[in-house]
Amino acid sequence: MAKIEIPTMNLADLPEILRLTRIPASQGGHLATLGEILQQPSTWHMTAEQMRLALPAMERQLADLEAIILTGSGSSEYAGDCARPMLQRRLSITVQAIGSGTILTDGVDLLPATRPALMISFARSGDSPESVGALLKVTEMDPAIRQLVITCNHEGQLARRAQTDDRVEAIVLDERTNDRSLVMTSSFTNMVLAAIAFGWQQSPSEYVSFAEGLSASGEDLLRQCFESLPEMAQLPFDRAFYLADASAFGAAREAALKMTEMTAGRVMTASETYLGLRHGPMSAVHANTLIVCFLSSDQVRRQYECDLIEELNEKQLGLRKILVGSDIPSSLLNGGDLAIEHAGFATAGDDGCAILHLLVGQVLAFYRCMKEGLHPDTPSATGVINRVVQQFRLHGVDTPPA
Repeated sequence: MAKIEIPTMNLADLPEILRLTRIPASQGGHLATLGEILQQPSTWHMTAEQMRLALPAMERQLADLEAIILTGSGSSEYAGDCARPMLQRRLSITVQAIGSGTILTDGVDLLPATRPALMISFARSGDSPESVGALLKVTEMDPAIRQLVITCNHEGQLARRAQTDDRVEAIVLDERTNDRSLVMTSSFTNMVLAAIAFGWQQSPSEYVSFAEGLSASGEDLLRQCFESLPEMAQLPFDRAFYLADASAFGAAREAALKMTEMTAGRVMTASETYLGLRHGPMSAVHANTLIVCFLSSDQVRRQYECDLIEELNEKQLGLRKILVGSDIPSSLLNGGDLAIEHAGFATAGDDGCAILHLLVGQVLAFYRCMKEGLHPDTPSATGVINRVVQQFRLHGVDTPPA
């Protein structure tokens, strides 16, 4: 199959991309999602430059912090999971990822008690009820918690609130990151990349270099994915397990959600740690299960991962495996298994590779959606889920949205 050249992605490139990815243009309903997946490496350049320029203006928000709270709903919550490890290691403060829904039900009781604290709300649209409600609730219950929104929609409620409430600041990413597809792809990776910039507050040029490395690796990785994953997506599996250790576990959660969303639940998914799989979940790895393994580049973590994969092989569990990482031992692969290998995972390090792992999950879910005869742009044919979660009643929140 021809190599996929991915320049700065725009919709004019799609006919050639469609030819190389063997997707019939007549099938329809996939152009937005495909373009949004492919544009990610080029949009990461934009986001890195935007954050480099924004960091000096964020000095007040970041000064003397004792804790950071990362929040969002659904994929936006998992964005916090992805950003948390790098921020905690680089800043050496408490960084907690917690869902906006939990903040709605429990208020500030489960948040870190140390102050000053900063709450970063991730939101593609900025209009979901949980995201808006959580921000309002925290500003009411604990005004001392600083508020920052990272969003892709300048017209969303959260972005507008930052214009009228001096307690809230917002970083609105480039409009290209505001996915039109139902599922989040480029919005997700760009919000993660924007958040981890705060770990380089004192060295923004190093952050830009890190992002440029991610972008180069991402282009190569997407080529591999579009060449090798179509065949794996055709396999007769109806459940998929995504395994990762702590640094990439947010990527495993998001990749599992992508497969669930894009197949309208026809493929049931689970995300688990390698050590956690033995404590019950392994019993659900049946002959119809695809196992996706996000591998660490850390020596100790990799040893635990290899032990678990060897155990799966010995017990002949699962239909096939996809192993993703750098320096993958061929001994871990059974017949029909696939290794997606790139040195960029080691270069980015465990705390920075979640974005790269996620590309694999996005492309796999995209092709499985097509195999199911669904449309990636709107995979929920019956409208059970929508691009923005429909409004529902908020309890215990007195202040109306802006």
